[in-house]
Amino acid sequence: MKKTLSRRARVATGGAVLAAVAAGTFGTVAANASAPEAAQDSAVSAAPAAAAGKRDTTTSTHLTIDAATKAAQAALKAAEKEGQRVTVAVVDRNGNTILTLRGDGAGPQSYESAERKAYTAVSWNAPTSELEGRLENAPNLKDIPGTLFLGGGVPVTAGKAPIAGIGVAGAPSGTLDEKFAQAGAATLN
Repeated sequence: MKKTLSRRARVATGGAVLAAVAAGTFGTVAANASAPEAAQDSAVSAAPAAAAGKRDTTTSTHLTIDAATKAAQAALKAAEKEGQRVTVAVVDRNGNTILTLRGDGAGPQSYESAERKAYTAVSWNAPTSELEGRLENAPNLKDIPGTLFLGGGVPVTAGKAPIAGIGVAGAPSGTLDEKFAQAGAATLN
């Protein structure tokens, strides 16, 4: 005996079947859409890292924080012995500040000046007092951002290559500032 469904039952059953088919199709499409992405992620993570050869790299020497601190403290102590209120800055080869020590009573301008002198000394691998003389022949040098062509900055080298700069600012003359910076550099054998 064959049982026939009412029209209402057939519409409800048909709607349920369509909903199930649609859900299955959508789920399959969604799964397939994310499958290439997942495959791509696994391909990227499975790729070996590129290895650079010795001719493609360089090694640089850096001043340690302990050495920078020792040099800055020696420069500050030399200034204090002569009754000078200064700020001492030490920068790395790239001109980034490693540390700055502001002595008691140092003027507000000395902080930035010390950093700029240290940056200038390491950039040109020369004491800033020597660089002052270059301004006569090339006055536009003073326009280079971050530089200060006044005595008080000295480079620190390793194998003749600059690795850091020490800048001192706040004494009444660049000659004194540079004397104190040299005292700091002298502590680095």
